[in-house]
Amino acid sequence: MAIFLILLSYTKPLDEVDRWLDDHKAWVKQGFDDGVFVLSGGQRPRVGGAIIAVGDTREQVETRAAQDPFIDRGVATAQVIEVRPSTVDERVSLLRDG
Repeated sequence: MAIFLILLSYTKPLDEVDRWLDDHKAWVKQGFDDGVFVLSGGQRPRVGGAIIAVGDTREQVETRAAQDPFIDRGVATAQVIEVRPSTVDERVSLLRDG
């Protein structure tokens, strides 16, 4: 299982982003319910968001990211970054590779 950082960056004004916020929140909840997302939150200042996900492949996570209503509606972009932790604090030891 690999760890991924999904970085969301807004490409439209916040009033357009907010039109899809409830749908985005439902998509995030589904990611947690499916056991794929382990952390999510907004960036400060409010320019996008970040999600930590676990998955078997980059393609699996990229496919899920593309289903985000923010992405689907064109109000944000998503960058998927695969991370192979080499040093992990005990508070997040579940993220240790291998």
